Amino acid sequence: MNDRISVVVLTHNRLPEVTRTVSHLLSLPEAPPVIVADNGSTDGTATALRERFPDVQVIECGANLGAAGRNRAAKLARTDYIAFSDDDTEWQPGALDEAVRILDSAPRVAVISGRVLVGESRELDPTCARMRASPLDRAGLPGPALVGYMAGACVFRAAVFRKVGGYEPRLFIGGEEALVALDVLDAGHAIVYCDAVVTVHRPSAARDAPLRRRMLARNAALVAWLRLPRGEALTASLRALAALRAGERNFLRHAAALLRDIGWAMRRRRAVGAAVMRMCEQVRQAELAAFGRREALQRLRSARRYTLRASDKRQ
Repeated sequence: MNDRISVVVLTHNRLPEVTRTVSHLLSLPEAPPVIVADNGSTDGTATALRERFPDVQVIECGANLGAAGRNRAAKLARTDYIAFSDDDTEWQPGALDEAVRILDSAPRVAVISGRVLVGESRELDPTCARMRASPLDRAGLPGPALVGYMAGACVFRAAVFRKVGGYEPRLFIGGEEALVALDVLDAGHAIVYCDAVVTVHRPSAARDAPLRRRMLARNAALVAWLRLPRGEALTASLRALAALRAGERNFLRHAAALLRDIGWAMRRRRAVGAAVMRMCEQVRQAELAAFGRREALQRLRSARRYTLRASDKRQ
């Protein structure tokens, strides 16, 4: 049993998934306190969880607050550390003990982003592969240094999570962790990736892909206006508009909403310091170089396939 860490689970209208996840969490050897934030579900989630798992704290948010529902649950945690889980992710045995050990031994680290294995095949999430290859200086840290993390697969120092204010309700969900990550780094803390802190993601079929794409593009623009240089904010805004035009029938309505949200962000703008921007730029340049090499290899393979097909035709 480990009384140093709690698990917060976020859910909305996915009773089968959250039931499976909570059942798994309660079976862990660490026996962590589990707190579920129910984001206004209409499928009886809160009642069902209380009946089946009387030791689990269930907080009813009253409406779908998006990522900010995690803030409500985190307020109830009485442990030093909080592991966040979505209703389709499951921390593996020993992962939470390892997270506690790392955070106890590395006071500079505020967030651990864990290794995410996807589906029954347990393939490594591509985002984790990029985190492993982080170009940032990791001197004195227990893992690769990061400028971001995965919201449904991370462990926080509870005090830092509360200090930065948790998740911004206006961002709802979709890339919402970017703002928190920038604030954590700007406060002088570190974010690291750790292979030994493992969770399994079983992607739910109950997903609205078009909505998620729209939210990701919109939130990238808002985070840029809130924390990044104006040039980057303008670029992110143009990308968001392009994404809306490409994927939305109601482009004008969504574009008008985006512009209103940008106005809101500009009024609350507080750019991060130069040190954080240097870290972000270093990661961006490394990823551009990696994608450039990948694209070159893809072109080379395509050229080889074309040459082979042409050779076959000549024979």
